[in-house]
Amino acid sequence: MIIQYNKQHRVFAIQTKQTSYVFGLNEKGSLQHLYWGASMELEDCLPLLRSWSHSSFDAEVEREMEEYSFWGDLVYTEPSLKVTMHDGVRDLSMKYVEHRITEQEGQETLVITLQDEAYPLETQLSYKVIPEFDLIVRSATIVNTGTHDVILENVQSAAWPIPYLQDYRLTHVTGKWSGEFQLRNTVLSEGKKVLESRRGFTDGHANPWFAIDNGYATEESGNVWFGALAWSGNWKITAEKTAFNQVKVTGGINDFDSEWTLGAGESFETPEFVGGYTAGGFGDMSRHLHQYQYDYVIPNQEARKVLYNSWEATYFDVNAKDQMALAERAAKLGVELFVVDDGWFGGRNHDRAGLGDWIVNEEKFPNGLNELINKVHDLGMEFGIWVEPESVNPDSDLYRQHPDWVYHFPTRGRTELRNQLLLNISKPEVKNYILEFMIDLLSKHDITFIKWDMNRTVTQPGMKDHPLNRQKEVWIRHAQTLYEIWAELRERFPHVAFETCAGGGSRIDLGILRYADQTWPSDNTDAFDRLSIQEGFSYVYAPKMMTCWVTEAVSGMNKRVTSLKYRFHSAMMGTLGIGSNLNEWSDELIEESAGFVQQYKEIRPLVQYGQQYRLDALKRQGVMAVQYVNKEASETVVFAFLHSQHLGEPLPRLRLQGLDPNKTYMIKELSEAWTGKALMNIGVELPLRGDFDSLMCHIQEQE
Repeated sequence: MIIQYNKQHRVFAIQTKQTSYVFGLNEKGSLQHLYWGASMELEDCLPLLRSWSHSSFDAEVEREMEEYSFWGDLVYTEPSLKVTMHDGVRDLSMKYVEHRITEQEGQETLVITLQDEAYPLETQLSYKVIPEFDLIVRSATIVNTGTHDVILENVQSAAWPIPYLQDYRLTHVTGKWSGEFQLRNTVLSEGKKVLESRRGFTDGHANPWFAIDNGYATEESGNVWFGALAWSGNWKITAEKTAFNQVKVTGGINDFDSEWTLGAGESFETPEFVGGYTAGGFGDMSRHLHQYQYDYVIPNQEARKVLYNSWEATYFDVNAKDQMALAERAAKLGVELFVVDDGWFGGRNHDRAGLGDWIVNEEKFPNGLNELINKVHDLGMEFGIWVEPESVNPDSDLYRQHPDWVYHFPTRGRTELRNQLLLNISKPEVKNYILEFMIDLLSKHDITFIKWDMNRTVTQPGMKDHPLNRQKEVWIRHAQTLYEIWAELRERFPHVAFETCAGGGSRIDLGILRYADQTWPSDNTDAFDRLSIQEGFSYVYAPKMMTCWVTEAVSGMNKRVTSLKYRFHSAMMGTLGIGSNLNEWSDELIEESAGFVQQYKEIRPLVQYGQQYRLDALKRQGVMAVQYVNKEASETVVFAFLHSQHLGEPLPRLRLQGLDPNKTYMIKELSEAWTGKALMNIGVELPLRGDFDSLMCHIQEQE
């Protein structure tokens, strides 16, 4: 049994392939967390179920380790649920009612129902088990079974109690525009460490996941507890350490400026919060999460295509003639998908006007889009296009016709960001407008790829025509409506792939990945900068979901100069794209680049479906290396990058991972044969010399 229940002691145990998660009902009726770690028998955890206190001022200390904390009585830690009843009572006293274990397609789910002692309010805690990856998918559903409204002030997805450690180190990412997914770690002292977004989307300044260890875990070993939240709106993850060295991580929808009115007979379901434990270090954590995405989350299992995007070639100066010329050059590279970016519609000649007017610009495309699309198809490529449906320029026909469609407060000015305002997409007429123009666009044109951008945070979050006492629902409603729009479009156009993009990498999370085929992690395409961005991305998100562009030799971001080889190798570690102005490339450069594109196609199954290993042993020597291995351990590819090297200091050998020690492998690029045991223990010498040198090694089992 994956989910076990000891009726006598009222203890639950969730058993995955290599871990156990145990909690039970104590004598006071609270769900108390007992154990989370390596596999353990349920019976061995029974002595852990007990009440304990410190003094009359610190009574019921075990409530610091509750499975889901209801605010009220003697609870002072971060709450999982806080409400206001119709009569003004702001206190909860939830008691266990029942539980049920269901199975669907071999997947077991535990649902525990708790009921308030005095009010008709239920909480249903869900634990969906992914045993093969040692993961538990948690969520909560709040049900109003009464006749009065209940205000949900704070409703979190889950609380993850972390076992006792001497020290607790939190690993997470931070960032900014052009520098997203930068890894950080900090030792948790008493108090709270809060990771969050208040900007209306996932945000590039933080990302909704956490990892905790004792400070000694590495890529290859060590106990790591981790979680990732599936929500694309305002979110919050709180890691709280109490005076008694108890640590609990609570996460879900951000309660800042947020309320939800739960009407009679209604229910509210939180986003899912995926959690897991591994003894295999951060690398094993990432591989479990990657495979979970491949098998349970992302909508399309097909290989992601090599794409070309015309943005950096033309910017807003888009027209049919120039795009067709770019398409001819892209086809010579071996590109499979040609994408037209911003500037194809309305009066969109710059970023100050036209956004919202989703009509093909007749001056730029006098024969319509299909002329270009047919040309792209004749060249053997598929066609994609850029949209930004959630935003509008004040200088647009849409805004002039519907100025009240945007978020705003009636007595305040309307702040513009990037010359844009944000549409209230939860208004039925706005949602319908977006769906109608997208359905029209995709119905009348053979488009197989949509780059969905969003360059505007939520400000002045007033919703015209929405009840005054429910204005704080704005943050939740925007994310929910976005999901509804994407779900309908995916159902109507299952052949169309979607890329999520938001001011760079500001909308990437396990929630949007239920609908998105790939993501845009950063507007920074500098090949060296991308290495750290892509590393932070890979801690949680699968390489297949990461679009990476090759751009010019002189980076437009920082003027750094890197070789074509280095730029391609950096971009080949995810879904390969090209974003340069191909009209300025020589025939020789096109031919050389075509060779790299062909190399990528040969190793694409390894990158997009293989197990990823971050080989960090040589980081102090200025080397970043990443390896991808297939399930059979018969084939692998290694990318290695040298930042800089001191004269006379040779590089240590690079030891690989994930191979079969008893197999013999041929290193194609080095013309050498090695056993798996030797590659993993002795390692290979990297022929990297000079600043910004790179290497790709394709290694296959010798027949």
